Amino acid sequence: MSIAQAIRPHLPYLRRFARTLSGTQEAGDGYVATLLEGLVSSPSDFPAELPPRVALYHLFLRVWNSVRLSSPGAEAINAPGTAQQRINSISSLPRQAFLLVAVEGFTASEAATILEIEESDIERLLDIAGQEIAHQVATNVLIIEDELLIAMDLETIVTSLGHTVQDVATTKTEALAAVQRRKPGLVLADVKLADGSSGLDAAKEIVADGEVPIIFITAYPEKVLTGARPEPTFLISKPFQRETVMAIISQALFFDTRAHLRPAAA
Repeated sequence: MSIAQAIRPHLPYLRRFARTLSGTQEAGDGYVATLLEGLVSSPSDFPAELPPRVALYHLFLRVWNSVRLSSPGAEAINAPGTAQQRINSISSLPRQAFLLVAVEGFTASEAATILEIEESDIERLLDIAGQEIAHQVATNVLIIEDELLIAMDLETIVTSLGHTVQDVATTKTEALAAVQRRKPGLVLADVKLADGSSGLDAAKEIVADGEVPIIFITAYPEKVLTGARPEPTFLISKPFQRETVMAIISQALFFDTRAHLRPAAA
């Protein structure tokens, strides 16, 4: 298979990544074009030992980190209150790690290969990205989880990112009571709970009173992949990796403007 055939299916996703990283489609396409021109002139630079998608993003970020192109449409980057503005405010390498894992869906191992760093560094970069996101978009989190150790793990992750855990509920009844006391900005929900009740049912009642981003964390993903509301936009399977939860929490809040926006520092 030729290099062109190998990378063609991945180019639309690379353009999306480049647009998000740079702030505009024009600027992103400029970097993609520079990458493709380089491959035409030096095809031997393509690392054939890597999966094509990993190799493509790896080469793209080499270009991104070594070439500075003019960025038409920079006003889009600075538009107030946009997700792109928040993305652009994250430090360069943490931003790259965050987008690779949370948006492009690479594993921590694949992201490490793309960035030419150790896999252990990915969690550190995601932690930095999460904290920088939380500096702008902070919220209170409801955890619906009946396993104590898992609930403690999630609470540690949430607070390490700068958010507040408002309650840990072990049943549907406890979850709904917590929402009555204070509406959460984000919900982390298991599906099967201690008393036989359902975190999915609790989530349905929570969103019935207003949209709230919900991340399902479950050993039974088939229970939420039914097409019924609430849509499982964010789904993490157990056992989970800490860096995956960090990335998805940040992604859910990053693209949800209902989270509390912290005022800019004076």
